[in-house]
Amino acid sequence: MSMNCKNCKAELISDSDYCNVCGAKVIRNRLTFRNLFEHISETFFNYDNKLLRTIIDLFKKPEAVIVGYIDGVRKQYVNPISFFGLALTLSGLYMLVLNKYFPETFDFSMLTVEGQEEMQARNMSFIQKNMSLVMMFYVPVYALIARITFIDLKRFNYTELLVVFMYWQAQISIISAFVTVLICSIFGTSQGILSIIYMPIMVIYAAYVLKRIYNLNFGQIILRTLFFLVIAIVFMMILSVIMAITMFFNGDMEQMIEAQKAAKEATAYTASTFKNWTS
Repeated sequence: MSMNCKNCKAELISDSDYCNVCGAKVIRNRLTFRNLFEHISETFFNYDNKLLRTIIDLFKKPEAVIVGYIDGVRKQYVNPISFFGLALTLSGLYMLVLNKYFPETFDFSMLTVEGQEEMQARNMSFIQKNMSLVMMFYVPVYALIARITFIDLKRFNYTELLVVFMYWQAQISIISAFVTVLICSIFGTSQGILSIIYMPIMVIYAAYVLKRIYNLNFGQIILRTLFFLVIAIVFMMILSVIMAITMFFNGDMEQMIEAQKAAKEATAYTASTFKNWTS
């Protein structure tokens, strides 16, 4: 008795387990709790699963995932857009969980300059509400910086570097989402402290990925990483100048200066009072 694929409608070869046209698995049995559980296990916990294999191999051999996709290998791993989309979803969920159950972890006081508390609070609120936009903004920026950093190496064009940093950003975001929720829920560690810890880890992992895909030695990647960081700092300085100009015309700069003056006066008054009290 002939059968047709339920997905692409192609006629199946007798006793086929997979469609020879679209590759979909042939389902002959009705849905039960047992085969539903088997499907869930196969989807999320099986090493042969694309998602799990992508995450593991982005640590073990990132060149196989990234360069493989760029060179045309599209079935073995999750494609960068889907992987990045998953990262955006998980980042949104972990921000929701932290805001709802662990709001005290959103403490960035150690990273705030005195007198800029209100501005810092607004910035952090914007980042929390627009995490997806922030993540998408950084990918083309990092790709551009990498294009400049490796301008003498013609291995990848700008579009291919977008793929590199989509995988990198997604991998960092997925892992940090789980780790952050775990650490914050158990230890109550502030995100300010975690951001300080994550920063060097992100740089090291980016250097590791770039070393593998460009096939560089240790000394070469150290120099390229330093060059990358210099360009990133210059970019951030330019961005800061643009933000300062915007704040000036919006009147926020004057408010910030007044807040800093008030903070300094309050500190001086407190110190003077304490000195008089103890003398």
